Amino acid sequence: MNTRVLIVGGAGYIGGAVTDFLQEGNCEVRVYDGLFYDDAYRKKVDFVYADIRQQECLQTHLDWADTVIWLAALVADGSCALYPELAVALNTKSVEWLIQHFDGRIIFPSTCLVYAIQNTMLDESAGTDPLTIYAKTKLAAEKILEDRALIVRLSTVFGISDMFSRPRLDLVVNLLTARAAREGKMTVFGGAQYRPFIHVRDVGKVMANNIRTTTTGIFNLHTENMRIVDLAQRISSHIPQAQLEVQSATIEQTGDYRMISDKARQVLGFNPRYTIDDGISEMKELALRLKDIRNPRYSNEAFLKINPLR
Repeated sequence: MNTRVLIVGGAGYIGGAVTDFLQEGNCEVRVYDGLFYDDAYRKKVDFVYADIRQQECLQTHLDWADTVIWLAALVADGSCALYPELAVALNTKSVEWLIQHFDGRIIFPSTCLVYAIQNTMLDESAGTDPLTIYAKTKLAAEKILEDRALIVRLSTVFGISDMFSRPRLDLVVNLLTARAAREGKMTVFGGAQYRPFIHVRDVGKVMANNIRTTTTGIFNLHTENMRIVDLAQRISSHIPQAQLEVQSATIEQTGDYRMISDKARQVLGFNPRYTIDDGISEMKELALRLKDIRNPRYSNEAFLKINPLR
């Protein structure tokens, strides 16, 4: 019998990758999405255009599903700062409702921003101290789901998701690469700060691989920890004509954190395929095909500033 998978928020950046991997497997896939950032869903997948706050509609599709991959959220610090009450409703309150109305498998992405930012290696036992509305709402959702769901704390995502989903140019690898390729210049603030990174398709693969497992709990996901200045220099090796400007900023201003993902490797079989160089190469190619890399549609916060949510 095929596993029926409902991807809530599946039209977005991570959802595109997850959907592709699931279509390769023995399962039925349905995407449920309110299309905050897009006018249409073009992928040949069973699709429901609806908001997660339309609970009667959502319940119908939860009743159909064996597994739910819950990607629906107001994502990124800036976006949540624009709409703090909506961030709580979408990122936390909706999860409270979910566990009361669905008793199947749940896979949920959180963020490494829930950790107390410190100059050390962070595993899942590290202390949490979220500083932003986004991170606070995600940690609150984790606590609701901790005994029920597979929760993956994502590092900074990069790369191209699939052929249809909106590219994200508000993520540091993608942003710096796009500007280096199209504008011939990158600007880095500080640069000594570390960040952990993971390719969006490696995120999608972990989720797709675990739709039938029973593992629950919190797992870090990252591929590589890298200083931002080293990332810029890596991009320069792909785009040598690009100039690098480094503006002064302290570690206290930028934050500094690195992740350990040994638990995911050992328990989930996490084996990332894509490197930062892979992401730089594909983003360079895409940027040269985009009409305007500064178009607000490629940034969550910039888009929502001119397209208010209700």
